[in-house]
Amino acid sequence: MSAPPPAETLIAERYQLKRRLAQGGMAEVWLAVDLTLDRKVAVKWLKPMLASDEVVAERFRREAIAAASLNHPNIVAVHDVFEHEGRQAVVMQLVDGKSLRQLLDTQKRLSPELTGHIGACTAAALHHAHENNFVHRDVKPGNIMITPDGRVLLTDFGIAKALAGGDDLTSENIMMGTAKYLSPEQVRGKKLDGRADLYSLGLVLYECLAGRVPFLGETDADTALARLQRDPTDLTRLRATLPTSLVTIIHQLLARNPVHRPATGADLVAALEAAAAEGPPDIDDTPHEHSPVAPFSAGRLRRAPSDLDGRADDRRRATRAPSPPAGTRRDPTPGRTRRTGQVPIDPRHAATTAMPPQRKIHGEPERITGSVPVQASPNARQAVPPRPRDRTPSSGATQRGQPAKGMAQSNTPSLTVIGGLLLLATIVAVILWMSVQFGTDDGDGSAPTSVLPAGAEPAPADEAAPADDNTAAVNSVSADAPGLPANDAAAAASGIASIDAYDPDGDDGEENDDEAILALADGDASTFWRTSCYDGEFMGGKFGVGLVVSFDAPTQQAITVNALTAPYIIEFYTSADESLPTSFDGWDRQLGAREFSTETGTIVSDVPASPTRHVLVLLRQVGEANNCSEARPFSGRLGEIALV
Repeated sequence: MSAPPPAETLIAERYQLKRRLAQGGMAEVWLAVDLTLDRKVAVKWLKPMLASDEVVAERFRREAIAAASLNHPNIVAVHDVFEHEGRQAVVMQLVDGKSLRQLLDTQKRLSPELTGHIGACTAAALHHAHENNFVHRDVKPGNIMITPDGRVLLTDFGIAKALAGGDDLTSENIMMGTAKYLSPEQVRGKKLDGRADLYSLGLVLYECLAGRVPFLGETDADTALARLQRDPTDLTRLRATLPTSLVTIIHQLLARNPVHRPATGADLVAALEAAAAEGPPDIDDTPHEHSPVAPFSAGRLRRAPSDLDGRADDRRRATRAPSPPAGTRRDPTPGRTRRTGQVPIDPRHAATTAMPPQRKIHGEPERITGSVPVQASPNARQAVPPRPRDRTPSSGATQRGQPAKGMAQSNTPSLTVIGGLLLLATIVAVILWMSVQFGTDDGDGSAPTSVLPAGAEPAPADEAAPADDNTAAVNSVSADAPGLPANDAAAAASGIASIDAYDPDGDDGEENDDEAILALADGDASTFWRTSCYDGEFMGGKFGVGLVVSFDAPTQQAITVNALTAPYIIEFYTSADESLPTSFDGWDRQLGAREFSTETGTIVSDVPASPTRHVLVLLRQVGEANNCSEARPFSGRLGEIALV
């Protein structure tokens, strides 16, 4: 590799090189002085090792032509193009600032306001390029410049491609662009339009808010393919204070289907400007309530001191005898108290004896913790009857003899009760066995019903079991509804011919299609259809997924459906054609406004304005489900679909 030219080198007899600012895979960027106009400029000069490659040199020249034809305040201007010593060179406007890549490397994440400003300026530049028949194809933080006064400029149209006609001098088998910021169309090698640049801009804005790109693999190929295999993590899970409208716009930009992205850069500018006026979502400013119970404290319940000490002390005081006055000692004999050098206390004055203060617990009823004296009548004799002797043996004494039979206590059940229960169970078992073995007589002379042994052939039609025997119908197929289980025949008889999954953004157009029939109303809450699992509740920018309910004849009835996960947004669409619409544009919106709720429940659609053959139940938002992983916790469930 040859050494770079020294400073103060004069090229094209006009531009004096001062110092090298940066270099990439194809070229070097130098700070230079235009001696003719006496101004500083940036000179992008092709590297010597690539100067002999005609294809690279021609692509480099076309970049200058493409950029020179664009005149926009958010696009770096091109002043001149020339060749010096066999090397192509482009003279550009000198931007006094930093690239967005340098800014993100130091600050990691940007504010929503600055992110929206960068997005709006870049979208305006892309809209101008698209109107002039160019797709940038390499929108990334390194190609977005930001000046100290807040100006945002898009640069480097090195791999720009004409929208209509022209040869871009690139191979059909090579993905042009930076792997982390490629659109799904670029990865698949499909025809590109301006919406591919808007997808790449969505990745840039996502990184500005989240501090990382949504898709990153071990290799460039893994990184590029990741966006075809999964959805980006919902931004609200990474930064909960982001404006809702801004998050929605970015996820729309990252939709895998270009149809669901903003159509033009001008539409994106308008959406970002509207989101800038929204501000952060409302935060609940209710003061924190200090609960006496902290359920997550070292894995154990930590109770408040009032509950731990107060209630426990109160229970102990309620079950113990009052403490004797100072200077006394307890006598082992119950009912007697000895006092050293003092006269025993007369029980008649017990009511006036001071008791220690009791701790009162707020909200608790008054407790009686001492003995209550007996108030004698005025005419009664003031004599205290002797207390009967307590003959309960002391704790260390050994009980002699056995207690009386009438005083014995036992926790074991009576033998009579056990015997009666066993007899009753035997009788019930015999009755059930005889009922199964010999059947029952209807009283109308019909043959008894019996259970077929495993592998036995069913009886002929004239000897078959009665119509209400569900045992023989569990696995049969109804003749009126081919393909549906017989326990769904009643629902099918109402007019529903089939139920199919619908996923317009999927690679195969299906989403758990084999489980769609489980959504048919059968009275069993455990049977339902479920979507795939997603990173976010809006399914990574998908337009929606759902079920198509087809009828055996044109029907003008409402349908009911159970939403088994929440929150949800559900919309109903209809089609009167015999065959299913080939695209979403073929569906008619006839069944009222969208239904949304934060709780599960049953939804009833409006009645169609005219007979219809198909109804699309479309999920636009799904909730968390227990059958998904922590990385992809969101899934929708629909069940019990029936005609009203």
